[in-house]
Amino acid sequence: MLVVITYDVSTLTGAGQKRLRKVAKVCQNYGQRVQNSVFECFVDATQFASLKIELSNIIDPDEDSLRFYQLGNNYKNKVMHIGAKPSLDLEDPLIF
Repeated sequence: MLVVITYDVSTLTGAGQKRLRKVAKVCQNYGQRVQNSVFECFVDATQFASLKIELSNIIDPDEDSLRFYQLGNNYKNKVMHIGAKPSLDLEDPLIF
């Protein structure tokens, strides 16, 4: 299923900057960055559960925000892109 993750991490302190880097790194392990704080992740239910746990263990819920948008398996009709940097199809092979 396709899951879109957005986050807003407070970077006013060094600890916040460290959390921001950790959140981005975890998201990169599961998908591709499409905006500064937006990732598209093609995951199964188990991976999605792990991803949510990993991210919720990093953020400070009093200062930071995470959003998960589950677009499911029929996401291709729900996503439209206009402009530069078209995203990769995560179901296509990475090696040509």
